[in-house]
Amino acid sequence: MFNGRTDLQIFEAGTVNALRYRDEVLERHVRLFRGAVGLHFIFIDDNARPHRANLVDEYYEEEEILRMYWPAMSPDLNPIEHAWDALGRRVAARQPPSRTLSTLRNALRQEWK
Repeated sequence: MFNGRTDLQIFEAGTVNALRYRDEVLERHVRLFRGAVGLHFIFIDDNARPHRANLVDEYYEEEEILRMYWPAMSPDLNPIEHAWDALGRRVAARQPPSRTLSTLRNALRQEWK
């Protein structure tokens, strides 16, 4: 968003597939956030496989969530990529560096804030 962000959501374990993306991200967070923002909400994701599955497309349609599409291999960088780059650089620069998943999760959450 131009004037804010949601909390960082970290998948604790396992592979993210379309079902997990729908249930753990879209249903738990995006749908509620869209309700708070209102009718002018446009959701941006990328071309990751779980984001492009039919069940995810059906979910957006059922929930009336407007999605901005990004063409594959687009020269236009999805805005979230800038945030991921900055987050990665800040976490990598921390001293001492994270040596466990727990300290990495904490570092990611602290830097995201």
